[in-house]
Amino acid sequence: MTHAPHQHGHQHGQQHGHPQGHPQDDADDQTEILDLDAEVLAEHIASITAWLPVKAAPRHIVDLGSGTGAGTLALLNRFPDAEVTAVDTSAAHLDRLLEKAESASLADRVRTVRADLDTDWPDLGTPDLVWASASLHHMADPDRTLRQVHDTLAPGGLFAVVELAGFPRFLPADAPADRPGLEERCHAAIDRHHTEHLPHRGADWGPKLTAAGFTVEGERTVTVNIAPPHTEAVGRYALAGLRRMRGGVAEFLTAEDLAALDQLLDTESPRGILRRDDLTVRTERTVWAARSPA
Repeated sequence: MTHAPHQHGHQHGQQHGHPQGHPQDDADDQTEILDLDAEVLAEHIASITAWLPVKAAPRHIVDLGSGTGAGTLALLNRFPDAEVTAVDTSAAHLDRLLEKAESASLADRVRTVRADLDTDWPDLGTPDLVWASASLHHMADPDRTLRQVHDTLAPGGLFAVVELAGFPRFLPADAPADRPGLEERCHAAIDRHHTEHLPHRGADWGPKLTAAGFTVEGERTVTVNIAPPHTEAVGRYALAGLRRMRGGVAEFLTAEDLAALDQLLDTESPRGILRRDDLTVRTERTVWAARSPA
């Protein structure tokens, strides 16, 4: 999902969302935000898997850019007879995915493959369903990746592409009191950064899927708006997300905005984000479902 927020590294989905601050932080930080993304947005990820226009329950699923397993676990729950091959560049993320699968008594239905999909394509068998959440826009040549998926899928198989509309917003527009609109200014700065470094972010994947030989059977946008009162996980999600975003926007902010952001990120401050009771989670996810030729 993310998208996590997907401000995470190359090919890390859900996001990841992936969540979206660059430059890169360490794997532990990415693991935390991917796990929080999965926890906070679990209902929305489940609604996407429930919507998928499968003709028959898939037996073999591939999760491209699996991150710590938000999509993998949702798909295992949605399709109880399926096995999932999770592909990611990060060994730490795959280890965490297996740990979560073990906790859910699902590990016997998971295989992990560590691979950089911009280089040699791994042997993934012939899956009935391929899922790529918040990962395609990280590819150096996503059109090549689409063709690889087309050639990998079983005849008549389904390819689900999920992308996030940026990292979620958490704060009211008039927050913080001394620098209202701070979060929007942070998003504007990170958008400028991503325009340069992630040119495929925000792409319309429908025409690209068609050009790769797929038939797009559905497109859906899921609106996320989780209102107060919020769970403790939402507070940690907001903290981790804004902390991660800071790394990508610090040089673009005024000294006053940066000081206000640092106060929000101060876990000891009475004005810190963990002390606020007005947090929301606002974002969108769009999913394209595309069929390979029978």
